[in-house]
Amino acid sequence: MSRNDAAPGTVTAPPGRIRRMLSHLYIQCLIAVLLGAAVGGLWPSVGADLKPLGDGFIALVKMFIAPIIFCTVVHGIASMGNARAVGRVSLKALLYFEVLTTVAMVIGLVVVNVVKPGSGLHIDLSTLSTKALPPEATTAHEGFAEFLLAIIPATLVSALTGNEILPVLLVSVLFGFGLNASGEAGLSIARGVEKFSTVLFTLIRWIMRLAPIGAFGSMAFTIGHYGLGTLRHLALLVGSFWLTALFFVLVVLGTVMRLNGLRLLPFLRYIKEELLIVLGTSSTEPVLPRMMAKLQHVGASKPVVGITLPAGYSFNLDGTAIYLTMGSVFLAQALGIDLSLTQQLAMLAVMLLTSKGAAGVTGSGFIALAATLSAVPHVPVAALALIFGVDRFMSEARALTSLVGNGVATLAVARWEGELDVDRARAVLGGEIPYAPTPAHSAVPAEPDPKETSAPTRDPVPAAS
Repeated sequence: MSRNDAAPGTVTAPPGRIRRMLSHLYIQCLIAVLLGAAVGGLWPSVGADLKPLGDGFIALVKMFIAPIIFCTVVHGIASMGNARAVGRVSLKALLYFEVLTTVAMVIGLVVVNVVKPGSGLHIDLSTLSTKALPPEATTAHEGFAEFLLAIIPATLVSALTGNEILPVLLVSVLFGFGLNASGEAGLSIARGVEKFSTVLFTLIRWIMRLAPIGAFGSMAFTIGHYGLGTLRHLALLVGSFWLTALFFVLVVLGTVMRLNGLRLLPFLRYIKEELLIVLGTSSTEPVLPRMMAKLQHVGASKPVVGITLPAGYSFNLDGTAIYLTMGSVFLAQALGIDLSLTQQLAMLAVMLLTSKGAAGVTGSGFIALAATLSAVPHVPVAALALIFGVDRFMSEARALTSLVGNGVATLAVARWEGELDVDRARAVLGGEIPYAPTPAHSAVPAEPDPKETSAPTRDPVPAAS
């Protein structure tokens, strides 16, 4: 009997079906995450030793983040043509960020006061030590003036070689305005920046093929090093945080999508690959270039995407916002410290500052919480030792929530600005115009099909291949 001949009554899978499924990045990442969890659970020491796989993948991507943000923001500002349009988009984005961040913090504050996950623990502060905490959590944290000064890089180039996003945004915005004011010379440089970004996105496309390896190593390390056993003692905190983050995504962000004529669940399916990469690595940075390309493909103009999404990585960390309020009040409850409503609101005001400027990397939320506690006298920083062991299990939820929040924010600002092709967005999210990760979708959009877009005055949106 030949391979094509099947026994009567049997059903065979189409040739190559499994191979086609395995060729999808999200399937590869899902398998890698499950295998990593299994290795970490069955062989903890082996899983803990696989940490370099995840760290190496994130480091490879981070190497390109600053120049990609620079090229995207500069080209976005240059293509807008005038400073007023840039200022309008930036102002709308910042207004949206502040409102949604505040909503996230208030939701976290309400949940932690209702559920009271720390009540009844009666932890003695004298038994806690800061020795096991990372050095960043116990060092003195900057005030508002130092925070603003830190945004200014030492040199123009040092902003592109550092690890902070805000200095890159500052240099990019200034450079973009400079190109706008330089006439023909600025126009030629802008074209060069766009061509350079094509090369960067091509390299990122190659590196993203390693995403399953990075997700496997990171998940194996998380389970192997921290162990699922640590969750038993703080399961109520971790569980309530995940459910709160899920509520924020489905209800709050779902409502924002509805108000803009779109639906959230198709958008989540559209970015499923990015969600799985973030789940495995606990970091949103590796998927920033892909999110830029996908949001352009969905119908948001390149200038709005180039300004809003990178800014959101510093100013719109919804997951971290929920974590800050829930974490700080949980620690107060565990130590038996009764925080008044006024004290909690004062902490919330501090958090609006400490939540800004943190890149979407693993552990940034924990450091932001340490900065919050050091800025207010109510809860001692040493209390962080209580949740350090389970912080990694909440890091995934922080990163996933922030990723979805920034994607929704970009679409909302684009719609608010009249720079979102809603018909195309519905078609893309409905699967009618599939996304293909080619350079044309990343940096230099192809000319749109007249049947697919009806916004000739906008930056061309990449057509599907």
